This record gives sequence, structure tokens and C-alpha cells, in this order.
Amino acid sequence: MTTPRTDHLVLPGVLTPDQAARTVRGILEVQREDGAIPWFRGHHLDPWDHTEAAMALDAAGEHAAAERAYDWLARHQNPDGSWYAAYADGDANEPTDRSAESNFCAYLAVGVWHHYLATGDEPFLDRLWPSVRRAVAWVLALQQPGGEIGWKREPDGTAVTDALLTGCSSVYQALRCALAIAEEREEPQPDWELAAGTLGHAIREHPERFLDKGRYSMDWYYPVLGGALTGESAKARIAEGWDRFVVPGRGVRCVVPNPWVTGGESAELALALWVVGESDRSLEILRSIQRLRHEPSGLYWTGYVFDADAVWPEELTTWTAGAVLLAAAALGGDEATCAVFGAGRLPTGLHPECCTV
Repeated sequence: MTTPRTDHLVLPGVLTPDQAARTVRGILEVQREDGAIPWFRGHHLDPWDHTEAAMALDAAGEHAAAERAYDWLARHQNPDGSWYAAYADGDANEPTDRSAESNFCAYLAVGVWHHYLATGDEPFLDRLWPSVRRAVAWVLALQQPGGEIGWKREPDGTAVTDALLTGCSSVYQALRCALAIAEEREEPQPDWELAAGTLGHAIREHPERFLDKGRYSMDWYYPVLGGALTGESAKARIAEGWDRFVVPGRGVRCVVPNPWVTGGESAELALALWVVGESDRSLEILRSIQRLRHEPSGLYWTGYVFDADAVWPEELTTWTAGAVLLAAAALGGDEATCAVFGAGRLPTGLHPECCTV
């Protein structure tokens, strides 16, 4: 096992050099030889969280391990361009959920672009490009006339046209990364530009087109994290939900009014705060969840029920550790992570009436 690159992951009150290295090794120890990264050994793998953990490995300089994770996705992509929503740990031939979710399938593009920016590996980009193209085509087949993307397809192929704001915000980021890949390969995709423009417009201007999940903190910050909201509108959205979702000194509620803060949502909010230029509050949020850290493994408990002073569920998840590392990487100035979440290497001007890269 290599020594992780952790200088840019070190944050006062969050990660020391040894702790950062231990967290990276914790993810590597869960990753299987074939590249699969389940939530934890014995639990399932889903394509979105698998990708988030792979991105964290790239942020730590573990590029070979991240590449194995993306190759796993390429090998197990369904002929129609999708992936199943969940796979049994250790057996990709045994899906545990045969539905396919749009944001899960789109997220490969984010990971592939992040890996390319981290490594400059053109053969990798060439090899994964067909998987990205098939995945985007499958996702856009679920786009509705109003721009929103349907949530998923059932195991029998039936489209679920209801749209989720969090999922669509993630898809918006993925489409921009896919467009960046296309531009790098000099293969313009104008239909993708139009799809991303209409999706972004729906997120910004038409909340009625999405299922009402306003109790969930992800619906609060994901339009900012995914890049659909920027500038003053992004700052206003963060301010609007702050008192509802943030528990001072403890982290971010997953769902209001439940007395439960979660590491993944807290780290993602920290990343969104970095996106809008609020690094001090980002660092404060990351410090507030250190009670979730499991020092022997370097991983993090999924959540904490603060009125019972108990971790729950008792799961040390790779994706929670991945979210913490990505937030730390952004705050530490990691170039690839900053570019993917800060939009430094992503298309701009994606509006329905003017969709140009």
C-alpha cells in the first residue's frame, strides 16, 4: 500500500497528517481488489458513493486505486448505459436493487473528469469516454419537457418521471463535467448543452417541478454544491436554511426536525460553503463532526443522535470518509477538486436560450 499524499488534506481541528493518511488507508482497506468500493465490507455498493470514495482517493494521490474503481464501473455498466442502484459486496453479478437511478448513473462523469484533472491521463479519458457517453444518453432519456430529470427506472424499465431536486442538482454537475470531457476530446455535444441549460433553469426557477423534499438538508444545499445556483443567489439559499439545518457544534441535520446529524451531509455542506467563499464556516462545520471519527480505522460513523448521545447507525461508511476528504481537499487547494466543485474547468453560460461552452 502506498503512502497517501496528505499535505493539502491537513486542517487544524479536523485532520492531522497522520489522521488524513489513516482515513485514506481506511478507504483503501475497504476497496476490493477488483476496484469495488462498498459502503463497508459486507454491505452493498452503489455507483454514486463508489465514485465519491474514488474521488477522495484521487485527492490523496491514490490514482491507481481510483482508476481501478472507475474501471470497475466501466466493466459492469449495463448495455443500456445504466448501472443498478445497488450491488452485493463482493459479487457484481448479484444486484441487490435492480432499479437504476439517474443521478447515480450520471455521476461517473464527475469522477472521470476529476481523475483526468488530477492525473492528465489521456488514455484513461479515452477508455472511459464511451461509458460516459452511454451513461449520459441513458440519463437524458429521463429528461422531462420542463427540464427536470426523472428519478429512476424500475427493474422492469418503467420510467419514474418524478424529479428530485438533490438528484437533479447532482446530474447538473455531472452534465457539465461530461461536457468538459467532450470539449477536451474535441467532440462537441450540443444536445447535452441544451439539456444542462434547461435542467439548470428548472432548478433555479421552477421548484414546483420537483418533489417536495424540503425537510432534507440535501435539498437545501445541493443546488449550490452542484453549481446550478451561484453568486448572491447561492449565498441567499445557504442563509435561508442555516438555522433550520445546522446544529451549532454538532453538524448538519439530515432531516428536520429529527435530532440526527450526519457526517456526509455535514461534509458536503462544508464543500458547498467553500464553493460560495465561506471557508471559515466550512472549517467550522468540519470541526463540529469530529465526534464521528473512529480513530482506529480513520473512517467516520454515518451519523450521531444528539439527544441520545449515540452514533447511529453503527456504520463506518467509505462515502462519509470520502466526503470529509473532498471537503478538506477543496479547503487545502487541491487543484482537481477545486476545479470540479469550484467550476474552474467547467462550461459556463448554460442557459436554455444560449447554451455554449
